[in-house]
Amino acid sequence: MSLLPILAAAIAAPLEGSGWGMPHDASVDGWRIDDLINETSVFVILLFVIMVAWMLWAAIRHGRGHPARYDHGASRRSIAVALGIAAAIFVVVDGHLFINSVLVWNGVLGNFAHAETQPDAVRIEINAHQWAWAVRYAGPDGKFGTQDDIVTLNDVVVPQGSPVIFQIASVDVIHSFNIPNMRAKIDAVPGMINRLWFTAKETGQFDIGCAQHCGANHYKMRGVLTVLPRADWEKWAKEASDNSSRAYDPEDKDAHWAWDWEKHARI
Repeated sequence: MSLLPILAAAIAAPLEGSGWGMPHDASVDGWRIDDLINETSVFVILLFVIMVAWMLWAAIRHGRGHPARYDHGASRRSIAVALGIAAAIFVVVDGHLFINSVLVWNGVLGNFAHAETQPDAVRIEINAHQWAWAVRYAGPDGKFGTQDDIVTLNDVVVPQGSPVIFQIASVDVIHSFNIPNMRAKIDAVPGMINRLWFTAKETGQFDIGCAQHCGANHYKMRGVLTVLPRADWEKWAKEASDNSSRAYDPEDKDAHWAWDWEKHARI
């Protein structure tokens, strides 16, 4: 198979928002992740081809008629060649990926200040435990831990086209909140509040999984992300808040988990 079609597909894939073998991208900025993965794949293929060609050349050129010559590789020329190749790979490959990753993180994926200032942003707290995702939204009063909070289990509903910000914790072991179709994944760690955000560009239902083995029933830790048009989501949120208010039991202390929204949560 020719390498050219593969490289052409890799170059075109970021523009289409699709990574090799990746699940369907339903988020606004997911193509940025795919872009970095595709760039990495291109560099790996190129380095693989160069090394294979180099070894074939060495095997053919240094055949039976070529006298063997033992060399420690300690000469200045050998050291300069080795360091030069290593530096070239480091600068061209690692340097390129590092710079692009930093730009994507600082400009978009890690720019929580931008997401928080959006008037239509949705804030969600996730409390992971063996083996489920407990989900909480602030109700109409805008505060977490009050009677009008929306509380669900393994069921996250968000509006299309609005930034959705998650703060995530765990009550027992390390879990990993993973939504492949949104290119979003972050560990849930006991004693720590981590966060992520994304904007969904498509409506529909998408799987939420745990990407960190967390115990015997890890495989059961599945949730569903539902993306609705904004008007439908607002209708759902009102009904869900009303239902949670009616089910509120002030004596059920375990059900009142929540924390004040942390402006400077860990990333």
